[in-house]
Amino acid sequence: MKQIRIHGRGGQGVVTAAEIIAIAAFHEGYYSQAFPHFGVERSGAPIRSYARIAKQPILTREQVERPDILIIQDHTLLDEPEVLAGINQDTLLIINVPKNFFLEKNLPTKKIYYTPATEIALKIIGKNIVNTVILGAFAKHSGLISLSSLKKAIAEKFKEKGQTIIEKNIQAITTAYQTKL
Repeated sequence: MKQIRIHGRGGQGVVTAAEIIAIAAFHEGYYSQAFPHFGVERSGAPIRSYARIAKQPILTREQVERPDILIIQDHTLLDEPEVLAGINQDTLLIINVPKNFFLEKNLPTKKIYYTPATEIALKIIGKNIVNTVILGAFAKHSGLISLSSLKKAIAEKFKEKGQTIIEKNIQAITTAYQTKL
């Protein structure tokens, strides 16, 4: 089983990101689950959500304390101690950062991938909602879900928002998938 924890800020689509991961994993033939961590969230406040992907049924429903994959939708959250809690040298870390970003923090993992998700979201979607964008990098670097399954998951999740929203999000994840930093 792969355990995923997503950190971001209220309004960035952290909960939706976990749901899309679970839907895409289901399209790949995996068992999956996604759930949020709720508190007193407000726009801009730090929040987190979780996803699990497995070949067998998933029985646990607890929070992800030791993630195999950690997605950080806002690099300024790296200063929050709970964001990096439970990671080790084998944790895959995907961080939304501006281009030419230099991380001064020493992390216990060397499996770090950066993506300019905010820049991509602003350019393609027109809003700083990075949840789908960063999932393009997740698909590329984790190898758990394909870009094709991610596209299907986005179409399924956003079908009520209309074809234009679906197409922009698919373009954004494809751009993130293909971007090298």
